[in-house]
Amino acid sequence: MKRSLWLSGAATALALVIGAGVVLDRPTPALAQDKPLDRAQVEQIVREYLLANPELMVEMQSQLEQKQQAQAQAAAQTTIAESKADIFDSAHDGIVGNPNGKTTVVEFFDYNCGYCRHALSDMQALTKEDGDLRFVLKELPILGPDSQKAHMVSMAFRKLMPEKYSEFHQKLLGQEGRAGEASAIQVATSLGADEAKLREEMKDPEIGEVFQKTYDLANRLNVSGTPSYVIGDEMIYGAQGADALREKIAALRSDASSN
Repeated sequence: MKRSLWLSGAATALALVIGAGVVLDRPTPALAQDKPLDRAQVEQIVREYLLANPELMVEMQSQLEQKQQAQAQAAAQTTIAESKADIFDSAHDGIVGNPNGKTTVVEFFDYNCGYCRHALSDMQALTKEDGDLRFVLKELPILGPDSQKAHMVSMAFRKLMPEKYSEFHQKLLGQEGRAGEASAIQVATSLGADEAKLREEMKDPEIGEVFQKTYDLANRLNVSGTPSYVIGDEMIYGAQGADALREKIAALRSDASSN
């Protein structure tokens, strides 16, 4: 009984859609019959309808992506609310801009991410023009062993010379070629780091533990690539450009002033 009702309902719904302005290429006598269609007939009608109107597939895909994005954003907002300290105030993250700034942008990045390299100028422009902006950098080495090594050097350097971390970050991320242990150490020593102390600091198991915590946090925020940003309670996925980030920062400040 339930199956017959489902089949009849499907046929009726399809008939209504067709009646609204879409006509199949050939008549479908089964629609005019009183007895319910079987599953094969319904599937054939739907198939013919979609073949005649392929643009619906594009619309369906777009609707699905919008739904998935909304779900990901909602899940991320829950994580942001639950993990504010880990996201905005971790002692293991580097900071560019004003460390005491009232507005914070958090960026997940990888030293071998081409999009992160392009987005470097966005961070530089924003922190230069906005003296109240605090840019938190979360090291997320996801692009292979070279990235792991480069980020290990970065973490060790930040611990030894935190006052020069911003300069280190911008030099390493902005250089040509693939970042790895050798290139990262070269940048570090050019800024005055002692190589022996740097290599010793790189052995600290806490570095691996911090990476794992960042991976877990990124997963809960639905970060699937770099760069990704957290501004207020919103996730921004991908390199959106300085103007887009400016708009998000302005909206965050506007919300804060109105509350």
